[in-house]
Amino acid sequence: MTPVEQQQQERFLRLFSAHEPAIRAFVRRLVPSRADADDVLQEAALVLWDKFDEFRDGLEFRAWAFGVARFKVLSWLRDRRRDRLVLSEEVVELIAIETEKDEPHLARQRTTLELCVEKLAPPQRDLLLAAYQPDSRIHEVAANSGRTVAGFYQWLHRIRQMLLECVRRELKQGFIQ
Repeated sequence: MTPVEQQQQERFLRLFSAHEPAIRAFVRRLVPSRADADDVLQEAALVLWDKFDEFRDGLEFRAWAFGVARFKVLSWLRDRRRDRLVLSEEVVELIAIETEKDEPHLARQRTTLELCVEKLAPPQRDLLLAAYQPDSRIHEVAANSGRTVAGFYQWLHRIRQMLLECVRRELKQGFIQ
């Protein structure tokens, strides 16, 4: 790999890594399942990399990536047109437009939530994150915590309420821009 190609690859990886959570959230709002979103995101990432030499400085990478992701979602929808669980292209377009408009606010919320989660005591944070792992089973997480399933759900509800209040408080104070 030449030094120029290596610089190009590093630049892409930095930009993609910085914006991947927002792109993933964007795609996740447009397809029915996490697995489908992962597939679409992977396809979008390949297109972004293949076309990265067309990306120009001064353009907003996130907006460009959202556009590519939107087209990948529409392609995914066309492939599954007969599936009754898939939204129409018109609905996906409307959701995509609204999502792009809401993205700055959603990004602030995600950042604030991450900060609030970091404020939890490490055992609480670890338990909360364990409950939200893609393959986690609540009864196993509850047992590992020493709680019954019902008790764990009550604890989880209290933690989510605490996080919601923390996010609201932080956003109201305007510390996260």
